Amino acid sequence: MTDKKQISRRKVLKSGAALAAGSAFFGPWSHNRVYASASDKPIKIGITSDASGQYANSGASDRRGMHMAIKEFNDKGGVLGRKIETSHIDTETTPATGSRVAERMINREQAGFLIGAVSSGVANAISQVAQKNGVIYFNTNSSSPTESGKNCHRVKFVWDGNGSNFAKAAVKNSIDRFGDQWTLLTNDYVWGHNTAAATRSLLEQYGGSVKEEILVPQGTRDFSSALLKIQQGKPDVVAAAIGGDDQKAMRQQVAQLGMGASPAWINNQQDWPDVYGLPLENLFGVFGTTWYYKLGLPGVEDFVKRYQALYPDTRMRVPGNVFYNGYMAMKNMLEAIERAGSTNNIAIIKELEGHKMSAADRMQHDDAWIDPVTHQVQQTIYLATANSKPTEKDDMFEILNNVSPDAVRDTGAPEACKMESYDDTPTFDA
Repeated sequence: MTDKKQISRRKVLKSGAALAAGSAFFGPWSHNRVYASASDKPIKIGITSDASGQYANSGASDRRGMHMAIKEFNDKGGVLGRKIETSHIDTETTPATGSRVAERMINREQAGFLIGAVSSGVANAISQVAQKNGVIYFNTNSSSPTESGKNCHRVKFVWDGNGSNFAKAAVKNSIDRFGDQWTLLTNDYVWGHNTAAATRSLLEQYGGSVKEEILVPQGTRDFSSALLKIQQGKPDVVAAAIGGDDQKAMRQQVAQLGMGASPAWINNQQDWPDVYGLPLENLFGVFGTTWYYKLGLPGVEDFVKRYQALYPDTRMRVPGNVFYNGYMAMKNMLEAIERAGSTNNIAIIKELEGHKMSAADRMQHDDAWIDPVTHQVQQTIYLATANSKPTEKDDMFEILNNVSPDAVRDTGAPEACKMESYDDTPTFDA
């Protein structure tokens, strides 16, 4: 009997996992180059991140993190004696483009792995294509709870904290400190909606209530009507789920109107590229993050120095959470291949499921692990605000506290996640 793990990817796909009966085969490996030996064949990774659109800045930071990890492995001889190669195509912060990019990466670029995302809608689109082909996909930086909930897949692993994690870290404390009447200011797409839903649920649990929810289309640059509604409604707290370039515009206009101190502002998650270089008066409110370059933990200072040495001309002179997530995801992908001793996708998936990562290795306060049910990384969440006494120009955040993975765990995700079986996932060796 043939071992399923030794069946070629082409044979699996032709046999029906991804093709309708009688259709031609145009999938990966249909026109492979011939290599002198297996060790001569590079490990090909497709980077699926934004270079334009709302999250272009975060996409660039995400890629820099991935490339630093790859360089560190290639400098040591690669993985399993094979060099790592990458290709990148702009996903444009658009789900339809994300699908096309994933199809091209797999079927034309012959990528055996996919990595990268900031927009949750784009990540979901990529993951559907990845699952159809059995290609392991690391969602590095998108944080809708649905990514490890109803949109989970056997091949997908989610490396960022999600909206539920950040809301759990912030909501109860903010009710106690600021009041229980809240307005939700929400980007009108999947991440915004699901993050606002998580905040609403926790508000109800802790005795707060939503006075109003204001939906803001992606690409909004004029927040005057939304801010007028907030002034008129006089909530105790505004919980904003606004991301990317939209958030920069929002912060600038809130600061111009002198609204940063009252009402209180809670921004579910604050990505470093969205605020880097802004005046401190624009950095109002309390917000969540997964990492900061001034954490004062072992390894952090060296990590920053490696970043600065590799990217001496980058405008961001210190790494942030998006770079960190890209680096950690890529590093752990390559380490999982090493642990598996193989590029077989099912073997690598099994190495990742339940994998534990020490606090020292993660440069966080708590040990982290990959939930075997949802494939989300369970990790420390930090709450921060503007640093009124910076020690240097880039020291923009004051870390208020750190919250353990158990305390912020998304308890709804395991029930919502209906993951495909191993047998229903096409298998191949990259």
